[in-house]
Amino acid sequence: MLEVKKEGVVLRQTDSDFENDAVLNPAVIKDGDVIHMLYRAVHKDNYSCIGYCELDSPLHVSMRNPKPLLDPRFDYESHGMEDPRIVRIEGTYYLAYVAFDGVNALGALATSTDLQHFERRGIIVPKIKYDDFDRLTKNKSDLNEKYLRYNRGANYLADKDLVFFPRRINGKLTYLHRIKPDIQMVAVHSFDELTDEFWENYFLHFEESIVLAPKYPHEVSYVGSGCPPIETEHGWLVIYHGVKDAIKGYEYACCAALLDIDDPCKEIARLPYPLFKPELDYELKGDVDDVCFPTGTVLIGDKLYIYYGAADELIACASVSLSGLIEELLANRA
Repeated sequence: MLEVKKEGVVLRQTDSDFENDAVLNPAVIKDGDVIHMLYRAVHKDNYSCIGYCELDSPLHVSMRNPKPLLDPRFDYESHGMEDPRIVRIEGTYYLAYVAFDGVNALGALATSTDLQHFERRGIIVPKIKYDDFDRLTKNKSDLNEKYLRYNRGANYLADKDLVFFPRRINGKLTYLHRIKPDIQMVAVHSFDELTDEFWENYFLHFEESIVLAPKYPHEVSYVGSGCPPIETEHGWLVIYHGVKDAIKGYEYACCAALLDIDDPCKEIARLPYPLFKPELDYELKGDVDDVCFPTGTVLIGDKLYIYYGAADELIACASVSLSGLIEELLANRA
């Protein structure tokens, strides 16, 4: 069995107004000797912004901003900026996050060249109402019935867990997103392509965009994108979350799969068990119990550090051998 080490808590909330309720679900990227962490910071009225700190080693915070790095400016994010993920492509940082306006939760993007000044690029996932989704996909006889159950009655379908691949694939900016219960993918040369016509065609061929669907008991309810994919010689390593509905409620576990390098919609392998799941006190009890929600990684040598939100209250880290994980995945080919 693959050995995963729970490294412990990395970051907790403070008394500062913008993060006095919780810190969780961080975007993480390494630049030289510095690890940048951009995290969801929640204050007592349940409004989220993005905080910032630096680590000089995978588990040690060396600097922490006393105020938010980014906070809501526009109507589409007026109730919060949640669950950031980050990659760098061709010298530009792509910071994906969930924009919440109090009703709708949709994937949005901000870009930067220096991690100090950001350009808001707006919503980059479909804004689609349930009736339109039903109309465009109603002839898909093999579509999971949970799409209708999870999304019926929604204003816009919740579209969360926006995560970019760290380079263009076949010349296209490529990103994962999640309309329950599956993980889907979008690939475009430019965000200008994301027109109403684009999205209508997308949903007419919706099954072609599905990357990962629930398969095993620990992810039977739904799955969601996690950390930015990691390029390996065997394929894209995807760390994601899987959810099962237990008697006491939903349990969020950290999962792993391997996708084809040139066609990420093609699954190569998947672990048939969680990479890790809630077991420790700070994972089992918090704002939301039984949650391990992975959103960022750092690779040091062969050791992969996985940063995750624990019980929606604090940020923790686990580590695993990258080569060992790949070997275990290849032993469980699709």
